[in-house]
Amino acid sequence: MVTIDETAPVIVRLSTVIDAPLTTVWDLHTDIAAWPIWNTDVDQAVVDGPLAPGSSFTWRTHGLDISSTVRELVPGERIVWGGPAAGITGIHVWAFEEAGGRVTVRTEESWSGAPVDAATDELGKALHDSLQSWLSHLKARAEHTA
Repeated sequence: MVTIDETAPVIVRLSTVIDAPLTTVWDLHTDIAAWPIWNTDVDQAVVDGPLAPGSSFTWRTHGLDISSTVRELVPGERIVWGGPAAGITGIHVWAFEEAGGRVTVRTEESWSGAPVDAATDELGKALHDSLQSWLSHLKARAEHTA
């Protein structure tokens, strides 16, 4: 099981409960090319082939061009991706658990690298706010779709 870098200077863990079926939440979250449709923080997303461990996708958010590689994929349960962006190495874990027709989405991400060392507090807040916004967008879209 792939995990975040627990030694990274920035680590953020957040979760939300979404009142929608797991298939709705999972399909929204893993249709990477469609992220800009429901997540206003993502300007562009392009997937290079089917979503699978080792596949890559590029996306643009908050002025950053990011290239991510899928490191783990357990359909309906877990997806992990990571990669470099502007000197920052990120590892992002998403976990999904359905109970009673609702889905708990847990996300945790680590950031390391020279830019993070130079501005740990600022980048920690930026990551926290970005993930909080992502979860809010995902929840709103999934509950509207369901």
